[in-house]
Amino acid sequence: MKIRPLHDRVIVKRLEEVRTTASGIVIPDTAAEKPDQGEILAVGPGKKDDSGKLIALDVKVGDKVLFGKYAGQTVKVDGAEVLVMREEDLMGVVEG
Repeated sequence: MKIRPLHDRVIVKRLEEVRTTASGIVIPDTAAEKPDQGEILAVGPGKKDDSGKLIALDVKVGDKVLFGKYAGQTVKVDGAEVLVMREEDLMGVVEG
């Protein structure tokens, strides 16, 4: 990837959701909601506190995370759509 986030920002790629119901009905793209889970592709160095000390981020590359439906800014990098958001916009890390 050719983008490096600054400060406490992270680059997230949305994970694709299953678009078929249990009975086999396929949900078209226009009716499906945007997924609220993603994988972290890159993280910034961290945020500085009032004294200038760098506070590292709690997430790392490869973590699967939860975020709000309208969180972050969508950008295209190398033809792929990714989200740029602050660490505070993340709601949690999916374990296991």
